[in-house]
Amino acid sequence: MMAPPKKSKKTKKKSLTSKKCKSINVVPLEPKAIESDWWESFWHKNSSAEIAGSTVPSDEGEAFKYFFRVSRKTFDYICYLVHQDLVSRPPSGLINIEGRLLSVEKQVGIALRRLASGESQVSVGWAFGVGQSTVSQVTWRFIEAMEERAKHHLKWPSPDRIEEIKSKFESAFGLPNCCGAIDATHIVMTLPAVETSSDWSDRANNYSMFLQGIVDEEMRFLDIVTGWPGGMTFSRLLKCSGFFKLCENQQRLNGQVKMLSNGAEIREFIVGGAAYPLLSWLITPYGSNDLTSSMGDFNEQHKAAMLLAAKAFSQLKGAWRILHKIMWRPDKCKLPSIILVCCLLHNIIIDRGDILQSDVPLFDHHDFGYGEETCQQVDPQGKIMRTNLTKHLQNCKK
Repeated sequence: MMAPPKKSKKTKKKSLTSKKCKSINVVPLEPKAIESDWWESFWHKNSSAEIAGSTVPSDEGEAFKYFFRVSRKTFDYICYLVHQDLVSRPPSGLINIEGRLLSVEKQVGIALRRLASGESQVSVGWAFGVGQSTVSQVTWRFIEAMEERAKHHLKWPSPDRIEEIKSKFESAFGLPNCCGAIDATHIVMTLPAVETSSDWSDRANNYSMFLQGIVDEEMRFLDIVTGWPGGMTFSRLLKCSGFFKLCENQQRLNGQVKMLSNGAEIREFIVGGAAYPLLSWLITPYGSNDLTSSMGDFNEQHKAAMLLAAKAFSQLKGAWRILHKIMWRPDKCKLPSIILVCCLLHNIIIDRGDILQSDVPLFDHHDFGYGEETCQQVDPQGKIMRTNLTKHLQNCKK
């Protein structure tokens, strides 16, 4: 995974925070000073609400998932991951309107609700009985903690796991040695006039930041790259990624070559749409001109595999609506961290066996309003690979 761009001011801010915390004499609090009944209060206040045209489920367990996207069990796991960070540095301002310190659980609830709903900090604060500044502080502290504590949920698979992925792709789509599907999406935002530029303006005349992801057969993100302006092409974004450099240097997708029945060799690869170049390790579909029946059959199987990436982005943006709504003047240095943590949460839901509610994924395409790009770059070895895969699919039909 390629990490988000480094935040030049982050180290300084951390050091300042650290110094500030050291200068405060922390007085042990009585247990009653910690707000532990946060869910009961939140549920009582919000259970009868109608949000974005949908009614909150009457079942308490389903309502919990409605508000926070995860089951109570997974919520507790997330609290376990970040507990040390959120307890070890409690700022003096993190209190509710009654003056009680926020529990770790309530802090996690605030952050998840902010990410899941995409609502304003004021609206989220009202729902929890805290101020806008508290929502801002809590959410960012949660994001920083998750970046460090949950990073094991998004990594390139082990060799054994890669073999499982390849087996599932071949069983489902007839594509031997396929390790995943790649796609990209735009995170739309508004920018202050002093920060606008042609780089951040994309082909749909929005200001946006790109997110590229590679997913497995369960729509789990295996690698992401973000932080780049949405005005780039998919091809350029790919070539700016660490994944591209690793593949070109034969350090990724470099597993065992598979020998087909006709003697052709198929190396490890991923599938991508027409916006990507055809490479020896990235197989794209045939163009629409002069398609033979075998080419058409290949395109159908290829499209079915590619849909995994599109569905993953629809689930990501549907579950974590902060990525789907237009962000109001975000800090472009912090936005990659927000995107990364949403991808981590997406993977945690899959890893923990949670099932998203049926109306969570987006009904429209995850990049609605953006027409498909076409890349003309064709690598000779990629062309040979695609031809051999096409013949293999035809032979399997006989």
